[in-house]
Amino acid sequence: MILNRESILNYMKQGSYRPLNYQELLSALEVEDEAEFAALLGRMEKDGDIVVTRKHKYGVPEMMNLVRGSLQVNAKGFAFLLPDDPNQPEVFIYERDLNGAMHRDRVMARINQRHHSGLRPEGEVIRAIKRANHEVVGTYRKRKNISQVIPDDPRLLYPINARRSTKVKVDEGQKVVVRITSWPERDRLAEGRITEVLGSKGDPRVDIRCVVKKYGLAEDFPKKVEKEALAMPSTVQAHEIAGRRDLRDLKMVTIDGDDAKDLDDAVSITRLENGYRLGVHIADVSHYVREGTAIDKEAYRRGTSVYLVDRVLPMLPAQLSNGICSLNAGEDRLALSVIMDMDSQGNVIDYEICKSVIRVDERMTYDHVNQILKEQEPGLLERYRDYIEMFTTMHELAASLRQRRFDRGALDFEFPETKVIVDEQGIPVAIEKRFQDVAESIIEEFMICANEVVARHCHEMQLPVLYRVHEKPDDEDLLNVVRILALFNRKINNKKITPQVLQQVLNDVKGRPEQRIVSTMILRSLKHARYSPVPLGHYGLASPYYLHFTAPIRRYPDLLVHRVLTHLLEKGSLSKKKKTEWESLMPPAGEQCTLCEIQAEEAERESVDIKAAQYMKQFLGEVFPAVISSITAFGFFVELENTVEGLVHISSLVDDYYVFDDQRLILTGKHTRKVYRIGDEVEVELVKVNEEEAKLDFELTEQQSRNGARPRRRH
Repeated sequence: MILNRESILNYMKQGSYRPLNYQELLSALEVEDEAEFAALLGRMEKDGDIVVTRKHKYGVPEMMNLVRGSLQVNAKGFAFLLPDDPNQPEVFIYERDLNGAMHRDRVMARINQRHHSGLRPEGEVIRAIKRANHEVVGTYRKRKNISQVIPDDPRLLYPINARRSTKVKVDEGQKVVVRITSWPERDRLAEGRITEVLGSKGDPRVDIRCVVKKYGLAEDFPKKVEKEALAMPSTVQAHEIAGRRDLRDLKMVTIDGDDAKDLDDAVSITRLENGYRLGVHIADVSHYVREGTAIDKEAYRRGTSVYLVDRVLPMLPAQLSNGICSLNAGEDRLALSVIMDMDSQGNVIDYEICKSVIRVDERMTYDHVNQILKEQEPGLLERYRDYIEMFTTMHELAASLRQRRFDRGALDFEFPETKVIVDEQGIPVAIEKRFQDVAESIIEEFMICANEVVARHCHEMQLPVLYRVHEKPDDEDLLNVVRILALFNRKINNKKITPQVLQQVLNDVKGRPEQRIVSTMILRSLKHARYSPVPLGHYGLASPYYLHFTAPIRRYPDLLVHRVLTHLLEKGSLSKKKKTEWESLMPPAGEQCTLCEIQAEEAERESVDIKAAQYMKQFLGEVFPAVISSITAFGFFVELENTVEGLVHISSLVDDYYVFDDQRLILTGKHTRKVYRIGDEVEVELVKVNEEEAKLDFELTEQQSRNGARPRRRH
């Protein structure tokens, strides 16, 4: 037996295995190099792959009533353990059983109680495997002889006892960064050292910096990375073109947002006798970001580019992301091209994946393509007259691909994007709702199609890559959807909830007042997509094989796929050694990239919420029409037309005592029998804005309170 992490785990997972001590393992596994074996066991124990009992015997967590995963703490104190194994249920953990573990830590937990009624099992943390919060952003407080930092993130439940560096001057109430030097325990707070003062609370230039630090995002690149980036060529060299398909005479364009600078996908299209030839050409980032370099290691650590309200934190240095890797119009660029022949319905008949050299003809924007296709804007029609037929053909094919995707059961959520516009000082000046239009849909469909083709290709070739997987929702979450839909008189069979059924519901509510509410409830029932070395399918896209291939400038999983494909194209096959090497890399890479993506999403959302709250402060005392978006025991949340949300606290409903019905999700007046439901239209006054926590408080207007909510309109 070849002794590595996988083989040891496979041995211990056998049904006949009983925990063995170290000497017994040496004998059973016929270990030849004891020093190497001991080091490997130590690493596996540290990573939580295996557990050592009090009697010094080794076993795997799942066979010892233990679960390994990441901790999601709620600001109210309790937490959920999200298991590494997607087949295991989430574990509920009381605050008293956290035992010093913090939000986002990777931990090992013991199951104390299992329920058979569909409720989550309960457990307690027995140890932290990997700490997540080495640096914490918070507010400095001086209390007698104790200096503390109150974390900005309410999910970090307790203050941190902190001491100042002699080089750092900090005043009461300032925003600071504290580096933890001693982790919390059951009865002891964490301790740390203040390393940086970010500025005064409320300064519009400080808030987004706090978000950056809070989520451990990197603003600057290490000097070694910058040095490697500066050494990169600014143009494609002649010798780099050898062995590549020359597609520079093929008419192609990029279509992106107005302010995009990292252009990693270009498209071309040709009408065939019975269909189309679609080309999706992706920047060959793997040619420049070589495995094991400083740039590669930093890209792995970052995992993704992060798009905050007022800045972009790129995965790669600007010399690559905006330079040699960006498919800038009129410049030769290296690419990986997926060329697909399709019939008139958008079915892929044949395809080819090749290394190429391309030259983009035009850098198009979504707005311009939308104006050409929808508004027939005369000036743009004249300016891009040589491309009109191309855009029309793209629109035609994209519509077929979209319809084909929905026919097989893909879900379509038509949520507007909330974009906060800020000035140069970081002060928010407007909130815009942006919907996906024709041009955005064209690029989305073409990228999905290319991702599916490459995913199926990788699966058939048995290549070690990261797939983008989106698993079926839990039964409990689907039952909750059924219950909520019933509130809107939409009854579905909870035993036959397929993506097609959910999509039909989305179609039925389209254009109705409850559209956003119902769509949000369905979306919340779905699991978060993640990266996995195993192709488990994509529920939301109704696709059996899916991965990310089309954005290697800003996503590390795409870069890994490019690296494997390029190796195969150059060598013709993968050596056993290389395949084994990449197979061992993919599981931890999947976990790392998923974690980075979640952190980026949270940071992006928080940056929008903070600036939106700052923007709304100018409207204190003003009245807005709103829709009730959710009901809780402590009140209800309302959503304004500009997508901003806030709370109407139950204490402000002074005309009666209101009782919360958690089954029907309604608040009912004990005496007046007045009812507030999800989807009801109300009129509210903005009474309080908490910029720091990005929270808005509303109250019903006097007239609204007198008359009650207007039920959602029936059609």
